[in-house]
Amino acid sequence: MNPLRRLAGQTAVYGLSTIVGRLLNYLLVPLYTYQFGDPRAYGVVTEFYAYLSFANVVLLYGMETALFNFAAKQDDPRSVFATAQASILVTTTLFLGCGLASAQSLANLLQHPEHPQYVEWTLWILALDAISAIPFARLRQQQRAGLFAVLKLGNIAVNIAVNLVYVGAAKWAYDHAAGGWWHPFAGLYDPAIGIGYVFLANLAASAITLLLLLPQLWERQARIDPGLWRRMLGYGLPLLLAGLAGMVNETLDRVLLKYLLPPDQSLLQLGIYGACYKVAVLMSIFIQAYRYAAEPFFFGLYREKQGRELYALTMNWFIIACAAIFLGVMLNLGWIQYFVGTAYRQGLAVVPILLLANLCLGVFFNLSIWYKLTEQTRFGSYLTLWGAAVTLALNWYWIPRLGYRGSAWATLVCYASMALLSYAIGQRHFPVAYRRKRLLGYPVAAILLSWLATSIDYQPQWLDLLLRNGLLLVFAGGVWLAERSAGRREEAATAS
Repeated sequence: MNPLRRLAGQTAVYGLSTIVGRLLNYLLVPLYTYQFGDPRAYGVVTEFYAYLSFANVVLLYGMETALFNFAAKQDDPRSVFATAQASILVTTTLFLGCGLASAQSLANLLQHPEHPQYVEWTLWILALDAISAIPFARLRQQQRAGLFAVLKLGNIAVNIAVNLVYVGAAKWAYDHAAGGWWHPFAGLYDPAIGIGYVFLANLAASAITLLLLLPQLWERQARIDPGLWRRMLGYGLPLLLAGLAGMVNETLDRVLLKYLLPPDQSLLQLGIYGACYKVAVLMSIFIQAYRYAAEPFFFGLYREKQGRELYALTMNWFIIACAAIFLGVMLNLGWIQYFVGTAYRQGLAVVPILLLANLCLGVFFNLSIWYKLTEQTRFGSYLTLWGAAVTLALNWYWIPRLGYRGSAWATLVCYASMALLSYAIGQRHFPVAYRRKRLLGYPVAAILLSWLATSIDYQPQWLDLLLRNGLLLVFAGGVWLAERSAGRREEAATAS
């Protein structure tokens, strides 16, 4: 089977679970922003999930990628899986015990002394997800995309169901003193928990997912290999540093917004920024689905003669897809804005900046394959540490002056600089003939078309929407002509 078709097929399966799941999860954003009209409440969720992202990287310490690498190169992948799983089980148990014993102290440190339960619930979510991570990685390594998708969708279904019952029906009935058949729901809602129901829903979903993964948690006749564990740890720990730096790039802005803004503004702006970040969700959904399929795919091409050509071709179509997503979101932002409550819409100006930032992050992921394949993972640490320094410096300077807009610009500068540096260094160690003109041209074309759309203002609204989205056809036609022309030039060069 054509390897690109295999990648596209697996991306579609992972994408179905990721896109459908994340879109369903995305529907929780209007639920939260309309039910909790004060952005400060959603600011608490944004803050804690930023901490959760950091801790999740620490708890996995590069073992997922180490599993892919050593399973592809070892004679017994079962031993690789068992060794990684045992390591994660031991370290996660120690983390959970220490964290629960210090929950009140952590709540005081985070300036939420009245809600130590938020810390406890977050710790349980982290532990359950960490234990589930290696079985999920094993499913990806075995290319069992269907089971992976079913389990992920099940997780999201539970999360949404609990949110709809407590944040949706129960809170609405409580706030409106609803009688009749709504009355029993009012009794389910406890205002003392409030936004904490978001954490409880996630906790329920993580617990049920781990239960469903129990048959995948261990393999018969699998042997834990201490020597292999040391090699996996040596491979993975540089990725831990890179992962932490990556989380600095991705989520530190949410933490800094709380501590660099005046107390009366910090949670307010954090809530607005967190909600508007979700509006850029389509780009991150696609990149996440692509990453699930692409990482094992790239490792599988390591010994193929046409591997580097396929890396270049994959990057080309990845950029095309991301540019189309950027354009689609910007052309339809007029109605997408209603997915967040009125108090949150003042932050929509950061959406195009965040979309482009996520595009650059996706490019960096594609480029990062050179240091993973050559086992020079220290370069991943160097690059992400550079990005972390950029993120920290720019947020420190811009947040007091620009608020959350400064965080958005810092994210874009960070990821763009990381991608450029990775390309420059990677071409020395693992040269790939990327189509540079097209890689730059497609995003520029999407930006220009989105700017052109701002001049479209017609009535009725359906005509305005139709004309705007007609620019997507213009973009698609331009891509077709550019790719057709490039293909002919390449054929002519090969023939000569």
